[in-house]
Amino acid sequence: MRTLAKIHNGNPTRSLSSWMDDWFSRDFNTLLNENARWTTPSVNIKETDDHFGLEVAAPGLKKSDFNIELDNGLLTISSEKKVEDTQEEGHYTRKEYSYQSFKRTFTLPDSVDAAGISAVYEDGILNVVLPKKEEAKTQPPKNIEIK
Repeated sequence: MRTLAKIHNGNPTRSLSSWMDDWFSRDFNTLLNENARWTTPSVNIKETDDHFGLEVAAPGLKKSDFNIELDNGLLTISSEKKVEDTQEEGHYTRKEYSYQSFKRTFTLPDSVDAAGISAVYEDGILNVVLPKKEEAKTQPPKNIEIK
């Protein structure tokens, strides 16, 4: 287990500096295998008058890493990513493997128009738009004439 800052001779800066040098001298795959844990990404859910929106924070992935499936009113967003890195140096071969996955399932309300669901992945955020059916959209107030 590593410590971010260990105090040596009353000087925490030296240890932090050493840690920073160590951190930035490694390649991404090594850091991923040694220090990172894949967790389920955070999701923001927004509602407007005409749609629901899901924002899934998933940096470091590609559009092709995602799978979005709709089945019987359940929307499932999942991702699976496998990384294999092989380096040969002299008489040694180093192989590193990494596997990351998550799966989130959402029960959609009856007001969602399933045929109009769309998704865009940009800048580490997967945006899923769930349009509302016409009858479920918020209508402006209507004056009723009294006869």
